[in-house]
Amino acid sequence: MARAIIITGGNMGDVKPRLRQAQQMINAGIGIVLRCSHVYESKAWGFTAADDFKNQAMEVDTDLAPEELLAALQEIEGRLGRDREAEAAEKARTGEPYSSRLIDIDIIFYDDAVVDTPRLKLPHPLMQERDFVLAPLAEIAPEKVHPVLGKTVEQLRGELLARQAAVHNGEA
Repeated sequence: MARAIIITGGNMGDVKPRLRQAQQMINAGIGIVLRCSHVYESKAWGFTAADDFKNQAMEVDTDLAPEELLAALQEIEGRLGRDREAEAAEKARTGEPYSSRLIDIDIIFYDDAVVDTPRLKLPHPLMQERDFVLAPLAEIAPEKVHPVLGKTVEQLRGELLARQAAVHNGEA
C-alpha cells in the first residue's frame, strides 16, 4: 500500500460540491482517503481567469501504481466533466499556458517516489512555486519531506511566501 498526496481544484461552476464528489469517487475506487485539508481559494496561477480557484489536499492510501493512479484520477476528472480538448482549444485561442477548468486532480507525492516519465513527474515539478498547492498541503502534511529538495512542505511554503513578500516589497 502506498500513500499518495493529491490536490483537487477547479474554478468553473459550483466547485465545492465537485471537490466532495471527487473525494467520494477517490475513496470508492482508488483507495482510502485518510484526511483532507480545508478548501483554499486563490487567484489563477500562470494565466488570467474570471473566477478564483478552490483547492483541497487529500492524503490517500492506494494499491495502485503511480501511472495507474494517474489514469484513474484522469478518469474521475472526465466523469466530473473535465474536457481536456476544450481546455486545449481555449489555451490555443488565448495563448495562455493554462485555462479555467471544472476539475483538476494532480498527484503531488506518491510515497517518496521520484518518477520522470513522459506522462508523469513526481513529486509534482512545480509544487514548490504554487501556494495553492503548498497551503492545503501544509495543513495535512507539514512535515512531509520533498524527496528531491530535501525540505519539508512547511519549509517550502515559508520560502515561497518569503520570495513573494520580497517581490511585493520590491526587494527582488
